[in-house]
Amino acid sequence: MGSLDERLPAGSESLRRAAWAGLQDSMPRAALLSLHARVDGVEPSTWEHSSLAQLWGPRYHTYVVAKRDFALFSLGRHPENAKGRLRAERTAERLHAHLDGRRMTDREAGSALRVGNSLRYAATTGTVAIRWEGARAPMVWTVAAAKIDPADARRELARRYLHIFGPATAAGFARWAGISRRSASDAFASLAGSLLPVRSPLGDEWLLADDEPALRAAAPAAAPARLLPSGDAYFLLDGAERELLVPREDQRQRLWTPRVWPGALLVEGEVRGTWRRANNTVRIDVWARLSRAMRDAIEAEAHALPLPGLDRPIEVVWSA
Repeated sequence: MGSLDERLPAGSESLRRAAWAGLQDSMPRAALLSLHARVDGVEPSTWEHSSLAQLWGPRYHTYVVAKRDFALFSLGRHPENAKGRLRAERTAERLHAHLDGRRMTDREAGSALRVGNSLRYAATTGTVAIRWEGARAPMVWTVAAAKIDPADARRELARRYLHIFGPATAAGFARWAGISRRSASDAFASLAGSLLPVRSPLGDEWLLADDEPALRAAAPAAAPARLLPSGDAYFLLDGAERELLVPREDQRQRLWTPRVWPGALLVEGEVRGTWRRANNTVRIDVWARLSRAMRDAIEAEAHALPLPGLDRPIEVVWSA
């Protein structure tokens, strides 16, 4: 899923494909590691590539997206109900007037406007961009909104969701995007001509018709190993969806923890453990015995992580 079998060639188009459903960046530099898992030549500074941007995206988490797709992840989530829409637009107007072309931290802006974290509601107007380096509060500034109807942006966002997470449902889209079920259902209805009803282990779901051939085709050879960061789209799942990816309950509890999730260890296309990093130490917790070749592949992945600011090489510590 999502170029995890073989990395895409370096370049802006590959970065966009890797960020097709956005890259969650709520954990410092998680988006960078998600890019590294899918694209060749990713460096510590790639998250700052001129073709990419940061914003408060789905569920108001920090996301990295292609600049060309900024409106999908912002205006595509603009509330349809009058109360929510008015709140977002008034907050955006106040923020724009207060900044007056300047940049400042979200804490400073939220305090000055006396809205605190509610400042993030302005993001759905498509006029708020951010830069978060991971250690300090994000910088925030305003931009011109793209000339696209929010309903059109939401329809394309639903298409992106279905391509990456499908088969799926409108309810799942609503949870992922942080929008109302009605808005999600309307978006799916607007795609009716390009959707295919399917019966999955989870029940009645929808698939993009254009994706059916790829779904029926033989799966490509899986990569030996990938280290997916916390919040990566591959395991950004809810409820019963998690049981399909990780059947054992004890292992699910170790991956989807009550607090900050660890990263997922992907070995030959299957989740085989978790990993965490502290400075230059990558600690890997495997769920079953691995061959020496598998361990070598995992260590090679760990040593290749494009982590910024390290003053010495990565050290891999095995927990099992």
